Amino acid sequence: MSHSDAQPEAIAVGVTPEAVRPDYYEDRQGRMIPARKVRASDLLEDQFVRGLMEKADALSAQMRAFKAAVFGDVDTFVALLHEKYEVKVGGKRGNMTFTSYDGRLQIKVQVTDHMRFGPELQVAKSLIDECIREWATETNDNIRVLVEHAFRTDKEGKVSRESVFALRRVEIADPRWERAMKAIADSVMIESTSRYVRFYRRDSQEAAWQPVSHDLANL
Repeated sequence: MSHSDAQPEAIAVGVTPEAVRPDYYEDRQGRMIPARKVRASDLLEDQFVRGLMEKADALSAQMRAFKAAVFGDVDTFVALLHEKYEVKVGGKRGNMTFTSYDGRLQIKVQVTDHMRFGPELQVAKSLIDECIREWATETNDNIRVLVEHAFRTDKEGKVSRESVFALRRVEIADPRWERAMKAIADSVMIESTSRYVRFYRRDSQEAAWQPVSHDLANL
């Protein structure tokens, strides 16, 4: 073995290396390296990362369990209100807000649809383009800008659903425009729905709501 191949033998602080180390360690290239060739600093860093990752995984599991428990409690509470008082809780698409009696604590449950546009959107664009060409001398510039913005794609080739839906709020008495708006409505495809829960508190009823963060970056 040449001098360049030799590496210091790894030693775990306070522990006999043979008691805690396997015979081989897998490196970043997927190679199995004999334990005696793993540097002490690399072994200590590996143990450090794995130790903190174990704690992070445990916390993540607790957060998932907490989330499941929160939605379970919300569903139970809403069902109880329906059954006992025959009241409807929740706004559009099931969004709900619950507030403590003193008005200082609040829980919001929000529902978000994950959607995409189907091929009907291209039909709508063709109809709208036809209208724009015919209205060339009389179309309001604001309508032109609105249409151009609606069908502008981002880096991922997607259009903004807010911009597309803004077209449907424009009322134009033209059969082609009306068919285009129907095509837009028919193009909407809901792929999945997600529920989110957020917690807020404030010191007084006049103060602004402050979110209770569960994101490490915001703590």
